[in-house]
Amino acid sequence: MSPMRTRFILIETSHPGNVGAAARALKVMGFDEMVLVAPRYANVLRKEETIQRASGANDVLDKTRIVDTLEEALDGISHLCATAMTPRDFGPPTRAPREHFEMLLGRQSASADAPTPTKPVEPISSIGFLFGSERFGMKNEDVYKCHVALSIPTNPQFGSLNLAAALQLVAYEWRLALGGFPVASPVAESALADASQVSGMLAHLEKALVEVGFLDPAAPKKLMPRLNQLFNRANLSPEEIHILRGVAKAMIEAAQAKR
Repeated sequence: MSPMRTRFILIETSHPGNVGAAARALKVMGFDEMVLVAPRYANVLRKEETIQRASGANDVLDKTRIVDTLEEALDGISHLCATAMTPRDFGPPTRAPREHFEMLLGRQSASADAPTPTKPVEPISSIGFLFGSERFGMKNEDVYKCHVALSIPTNPQFGSLNLAAALQLVAYEWRLALGGFPVASPVAESALADASQVSGMLAHLEKALVEVGFLDPAAPKKLMPRLNQLFNRANLSPEEIHILRGVAKAMIEAAQAKR
C-alpha cells in the first residue's frame, strides 16, 4: 500500500504558541502538512511565539497554509477524522485513535489483497485530522463532515488536553499505525565474552574469595557454580570480564598486604 497523504487541520486557532508546538509535534512524527482555518491572527506563522515554540520545525511552518474556510482545507482529503472528546448523539462513530487506525488500515489491506471483492472499497489515498479551537473545541457541523470522531482515552474525571498535546498523541498513534520509526540505540552493543574468558575470570575470582576468607576451599558448597550461573545470565562483555578480574586482583593484593 502506498503511503497516505496526511494533513492536520487546525480550526480557528487562538494561541500562536499552539501553532508552533503543533508544527514541532508533526515534524517529530515525520509529518509536514498543516492547514490553519481562520486563525485568530493572520500573521500567526510569523509571530515570535510561534517560531519559538516550533523549536526548529520552521520547514513545517513554511509549508503551512492558511485558508478562510474548512471546505478549502478539506480539498483532496478522502478520509476525515474529527478529534472530539465529547461523543455526539448524532454523527460519526466515536473511536479511540488506535482502534480506528487498525480498522482503517485493516480494511485497506483486505481491499488490496482480495482477488475479486464483491464490493470493492475505494482506496483511501489521503487522511485529514481536524482539531477545533482551544476555547470551544469542535463544532457539531464540522464533526458531522467526518467519517469518525477520534477520542483519546483519558482520565474520565479530567480529560482536558492542550491542543498541541492532543495533536502530538494523534500524530504518534497514526505514525505507529503506519509502521513507526526504529528506536536507535545510542551505544553499539558489545560482543559477548566467550566461555573461556568467563571461566578464567571465575578462577581468578575464586582465588580472591579464598584470599579474603569468604570461600572455604575445604567446603566450597555451591558458591562457584551459582556465581557461574549468575555471570552467564549477565551476558558479560570482554570489557566487563576485565573489570571483574581487576577487582579480583585488588582483593588478593589487599588480603596479602595484611599478612
